[in-house]
Amino acid sequence: MDSSVKKIIEDIKKRKFSPVYFLQGEEPYYIDLISSFIEANVLNESEKSFNQIILYGKDVTVATALSNARRFPMMAERQVVIVREAQEISDLNKEQGTKLLLDYFSKPVPSTVLVFCHKHKNLDKRKELGKKADKFDWVHTFKKPYQNQLPDFVYEYFSEKGFKAEPSGIQVLCEYVGNDLGRLSNEIDKLLIGKNTDETITTDYIMTRVGISREYNIFELQKAVITRNAPKVFQIVQYFQANTKRNPVIVSVAFFYSFFSKLLVAAYSKDKSERGLITELKMSPYAAKDYASTLQNYSAGQIQKAISLLKTADLKLKGVNTGSGEDEGQILQELMVGIMT
Repeated sequence: MDSSVKKIIEDIKKRKFSPVYFLQGEEPYYIDLISSFIEANVLNESEKSFNQIILYGKDVTVATALSNARRFPMMAERQVVIVREAQEISDLNKEQGTKLLLDYFSKPVPSTVLVFCHKHKNLDKRKELGKKADKFDWVHTFKKPYQNQLPDFVYEYFSEKGFKAEPSGIQVLCEYVGNDLGRLSNEIDKLLIGKNTDETITTDYIMTRVGISREYNIFELQKAVITRNAPKVFQIVQYFQANTKRNPVIVSVAFFYSFFSKLLVAAYSKDKSERGLITELKMSPYAAKDYASTLQNYSAGQIQKAISLLKTADLKLKGVNTGSGEDEGQILQELMVGIMT
């Protein structure tokens, strides 16, 4: 979990509240996590009916939100005002709205906990609000995590639920889902349904539940390509050809394009050790191991050739320069032959 998120949640648990939480950024998972925690924990159930107000950005102006924030709590020490989808407030970045909000930031009401959930983007720093907002301690920005940060998130998420998972399974989950933390947490929650905390979540179980064939999948194809195991490559390719709906070739091409693009950067890195690649390419230790071993089998020239072939395959899949009768499966097969020869 992001360290700033931990700090906010720990402070709330200790009943140390900020008068304002302006939560912004590309990663909505942490914004939802903090706002939900505030909604559930600042007030007790008897206080919420009169003192907890949920607003939506598209339905309010800055003035409306702040007029609610300036109310006095009823039969309680404080009130909570949460503005969801705050990026949709119509006058947020207009002169009057900006002035009102900055004035409130300078002198917030101490008996109110005001939360803005500004999702999917940051305030525009070319405008006054964006320029001045960062001066306030209660503005928190959450970026999309790097790929190398995902395994730690998944490991910690499993641990918080009382479970352990195999490292290779964690890596498969990260590669399969990507850096969408909301989707990643949902996938883990589904994996844990019906499981006991004394069970280790295995790689086989993860792959089965997320719909990945244990033997014939993109990760096994990658391993076979890395080691130049031609028989295994074509075995998997044949499976993909017979199951193109479940294994779209365009997805495979995108996967390998990303892999070989990073591999090209790795090929020209000063430090080609696993540790050096983790730093240079911002990847997990598990992925770095694959990149380091691939560099033993592919030269920089061969990597460049692979990238060129992948670009050609991508164009063919989009209908450019496609040979007569050439289907997706044939394009994939020719691509793998070209990469490995």
